[in-house]
Amino acid sequence: MTRQDNLQQLKDGSTYDLLVVGGGATGCGVALDAATRGLKVALVEKNDFSEGTSSRSTKLVHGGVRYLEMAVKKLDRVQYHLVRDGLRERHVLLANAPHLSNPLSLVTPLYTWLDVPYVFFGLKLYDILSGKRNIGHSRLLSRKEALRRFPMLKAEGLKAGVLYYDGQFHDARMALSLALTADQHGAAIANHVAVTGLVKADGTIVGAELTDSLSGETWQLKARGVINATGPFTDQIRKLDDPSATNILSASTGIHIVLDKRFAPPDTGLMIPETEDGRVLFVLPWEDHALIGTTDEPAEINEHPRPLDTEIDYLLRHVGRYFNLKVDKADIKAAWSGLRPLVSDPNSADTAKLARDHVIEESASGLLTIAGGKWTTYRKMAADTVDHALKQFALAAPKGCQTESLRVLGSANYDPSGAQRLSEKYGLPGDVATHLHSCYGDQAAKVAELARQDNNARLPQQLPLLEAEVLYAVRNEMAERVIDVLARRLSLALLDTRVAKEVSGRVLELMAGELGWDAQRCAEELCLTEKRLTEAL
Repeated sequence: MTRQDNLQQLKDGSTYDLLVVGGGATGCGVALDAATRGLKVALVEKNDFSEGTSSRSTKLVHGGVRYLEMAVKKLDRVQYHLVRDGLRERHVLLANAPHLSNPLSLVTPLYTWLDVPYVFFGLKLYDILSGKRNIGHSRLLSRKEALRRFPMLKAEGLKAGVLYYDGQFHDARMALSLALTADQHGAAIANHVAVTGLVKADGTIVGAELTDSLSGETWQLKARGVINATGPFTDQIRKLDDPSATNILSASTGIHIVLDKRFAPPDTGLMIPETEDGRVLFVLPWEDHALIGTTDEPAEINEHPRPLDTEIDYLLRHVGRYFNLKVDKADIKAAWSGLRPLVSDPNSADTAKLARDHVIEESASGLLTIAGGKWTTYRKMAADTVDHALKQFALAAPKGCQTESLRVLGSANYDPSGAQRLSEKYGLPGDVATHLHSCYGDQAAKVAELARQDNNARLPQQLPLLEAEVLYAVRNEMAERVIDVLARRLSLALLDTRVAKEVSGRVLELMAGELGWDAQRCAEELCLTEKRLTEAL
């Protein structure tokens, strides 16, 4: 279904079982879970799918090594269960989206002998908690082997290292795949549609007022239940329901910088377990580049937070401490910031304590809010939310939860060796075939066929991205703005801002031809794209 098809469904006057507000990891997960149980579901996102926090993660699928450390140190059962759930859900995500995810080996360098048994024991315990779902066995590395696996490491003072495994994934495309899979199962989904009001009857929410952010058109949608899954903007929707509602959410900002691939091996990441102020720092291979993050600073909530110079300096300073390569601001290809929602449980006796897991809240008028959690456990959060919604809104679902073994779009017939056949059948260069295979999975042939028929030119000559992907994004993936393509369908803006600027005019030209934009719309798109690429993604 196209966005226009879904908009017509959303305007047809029918009553939905659930309206999900928010198109990030949680919202898309809830929509998919509910739709596959047989419920009539609508999902709206005021911007683009995963435009906020969900596309600005560290790209790791993990149980939470730091949570485990706190569980052991403080004998904290909550932290222990967070790790256990995270490791179980790590296995589920890797199985259900094999084209968008993969196991990744990580090296933890150790510069004091006292750290060796402590870190090794902790990561071995991480393995044990994984049980049968373990994706690789931790082991101690000699100084020499640690340097062989991660040659950029500073050798001076290095005693040893520990190798362990976690998952890595493409967060923006994962969220998109969840949304499109929900669409396949009958959900009506639309990006760039905002909830501008909640409709009530006798004090109970019975729907919402929706506004198309692109056309300005407003209408009402009827729903038996409304679920607020808006991440950092949770309290904004809660206050549409009740202006006097007490905030349950604060935020910190986490920034990432992207460097050339020479700063990280192609198959190994680096985990610094504790910086000068107690944070965890990662250096990871990502999309043939090196991804470094993250920071953790209190932040105001806004849609497009800007990475601050002080945060960038923080990352560069710590990279300099652990690398034998000189790194400065001139090496940065892209920098971006994401908000990390910190939630207090309104039902907890200690409301000042920030929730480390997700929180589900029901308002007096029936608004159901899901907040907190992390990408790895999106599916469990969604299942818990839908379970709660069935009871709260007295809904009868024909099926139980289906998502534990439900493969997302692109993975149903995924073949790990499919890139080679793609290259042979369509005459694609190896790097292009590998890129299409990993981004689109079993849908990659459709993109390759479109490239053969329409446009097989590379978008930037130095990267394996095709102009045909822009056309595919418009026709099949609900891309409505140039930045939708540059930042999330292709992630080019998050990899190399300069190159994204260079090709933005061509992306605009291709999209204008597909969507029939006039000169005014093209000018608006050009202005918005420049703003996003220059100021804040």
